[in-house]
Amino acid sequence: MILRSLGIGALLVSLLVTSAEARVVKIRVERREAVLNGKVFGKAGPYEKLVGKVDFALDPKLAINKNIVDLNLAPHNARGEVEFTADFYMLKPVDSAHANGRLFYEVGNRGGKSMLRTFQKAKNTGDPQTEADFGDGALMNQGYTLLWMGWQWDVPDGQMRMDMPIATDHGAAITGLVRGNFILNARSATAPVADRNHKAYPVANPADPESFLTVRDRVLDPPQRIPRAQWRFVDDNTVALDSGFEPGKIYDVVYRARDPRVVGLGLAGTRDLISFFKHTNTEANPLRGVRFAYGWGVSQSGRLLRHFLYEGFNEDEQGQPVFDGVIDEVGGAGRGSFNHRFAQASRDAEQFFNILYPVDMFPFTDGPETDPETGETGALLARAEARHVSPKIFHVLSNSEYFNRGGSLIHTDPAGQRDIEPPANTRIYAVASGPHFAGPFPPAPVNGTAAPLNPLNRVQILRALLRAMDAWVVESTSSSWAALGKLASWPI
Repeated sequence: MILRSLGIGALLVSLLVTSAEARVVKIRVERREAVLNGKVFGKAGPYEKLVGKVDFALDPKLAINKNIVDLNLAPHNARGEVEFTADFYMLKPVDSAHANGRLFYEVGNRGGKSMLRTFQKAKNTGDPQTEADFGDGALMNQGYTLLWMGWQWDVPDGQMRMDMPIATDHGAAITGLVRGNFILNARSATAPVADRNHKAYPVANPADPESFLTVRDRVLDPPQRIPRAQWRFVDDNTVALDSGFEPGKIYDVVYRARDPRVVGLGLAGTRDLISFFKHTNTEANPLRGVRFAYGWGVSQSGRLLRHFLYEGFNEDEQGQPVFDGVIDEVGGAGRGSFNHRFAQASRDAEQFFNILYPVDMFPFTDGPETDPETGETGALLARAEARHVSPKIFHVLSNSEYFNRGGSLIHTDPAGQRDIEPPANTRIYAVASGPHFAGPFPPAPVNGTAAPLNPLNRVQILRALLRAMDAWVVESTSSSWAALGKLASWPI
């Protein structure tokens, strides 16, 4: 192993890894600084912040990587591997001997961070600096290492990103049809092609007469094509309509795009980074001593964790388990566009936007179920169970998922005729009358909403559930709530 300090402007430390140890090739620490000038957090002592890049390399020929769509079509290095890079952000005890052996990883929702806000009652910020930014220090006082990584290529500028390679057909550009969907709140001459200020796939030919734009009033109405001469692409991310787009109407633009990214690397990178920190015991690993890894995702990133488990990514290249515990918060019964050609990872399936995207897909339950239409039998954990790498799982649902995201399907058969008992390693929690995300208290409209948002907040519940998850994993208790009573030292 080599530990090098390169005096090029800001601190840059490269932690190199041999190919036999992990598919993490290098950890590049570009910024390393003390948290709150060396403030002591409980028995864990002072914390430090590490910010930088992770370099990965994957062998497309390995059986465990065969399910990564288009991996074999990405550029290869001299060893036949596909290289890619991701942003990472970490908070850890300065002295690893004082850490508690737990790595807590947030799958960032569209490149953001909310772990400190949820679990430490902190302000919402992408780069915490002040006392308020770190909140009450609940996780840090216990010695947790906190980790984030970019896993999307298309997030808005300033968010955590993964630089994913472009798939080609032996060097020739690959093209395919992409659909953009939007419903505007106000009349506008232009509209976005991608979701929520994300980056769209490049338009192969802006003047292509086969591209089309449709409009309809309701989801099940027949879409009406708008004459091609009346609309155009302003750039890869924007379309314009001569008469202007009307608020409340459902628009779809379908075009031939080029340069698909290997989007499944978001799943593989998550697998390999967590496995590296958990299983590599050399100087290349700044977190030696990690015994347990927990993953947490909210909404989109909760669906990412469901997809991660479904496609078998909780097993690393050496056959070792990755996450010991997973908390899927308000992911509903969904997965998402996380591993196919021209996937749009930000898209979900909502009542009033992102209409008819493939998100809520069979199977829905962790254990086996049968689709009454096709006769297919499946389970979210089928691959993990077959390989003996299933983690402990908490599914947390709000009122919103039951009404808008098919949340009941995670514990019923697809027809809703009977309950399905969850596997022994799964727990399902419903927050009655809770919203998908909480509004302020006292209740008030937010960002132009017509009505005040529901202020019922899940923060205390999530903090308690993490305690229960940790007790369940570490103590192997049969009841997470029985274990919860043993851990009274962490205030909720």
